[in-house]
Amino acid sequence: MPLVVTKDEVGELEESMREDDEVTVGGIDSDVLERIGRRLRGSTRFSSVEYRPTAAPNAVVAEYDLGYFPAGMKRASLRIRWFNTDDFNVHYSEQYRDGTLWECRWDRHPNEHNDREHFHPPPDAASPGNDMTFADDWRAVISFVLSELDERVRSFWE
Repeated sequence: MPLVVTKDEVGELEESMREDDEVTVGGIDSDVLERIGRRLRGSTRFSSVEYRPTAAPNAVVAEYDLGYFPAGMKRASLRIRWFNTDDFNVHYSEQYRDGTLWECRWDRHPNEHNDREHFHPPPDAASPGNDMTFADDWRAVISFVLSELDERVRSFWE
């Protein structure tokens, strides 16, 4: 069952993902973000991929094709930020028609709650997360995340 999250909690999550983080992790790596966007556009998983949209000018936002999900799903999306320091934030969110959310996040950034590399597990991407080790190359990180999310999608149909 997805976790019920209030609008205030959604606002807090969005606030935690603002460009203020760039102070500690460096500026957005536009070249890597553009490459990520091109890669995601080549996948049938997504109905749309936006590079630095107005709502998230520091990210690539990919909307999953809802045909992969049960009827109760309103939206499934992936938001990726990549920084010049090779720090990153990959946030996956499922929003259900009944108002519940299911989310997780893969991160590499300086913080006080975990090692620099960590995963905030579902259903609410809570902190602290689980310490992890990620590949250095952005392609390997994105491939890993997409594989994990493919498992999530498969779980709906098993």
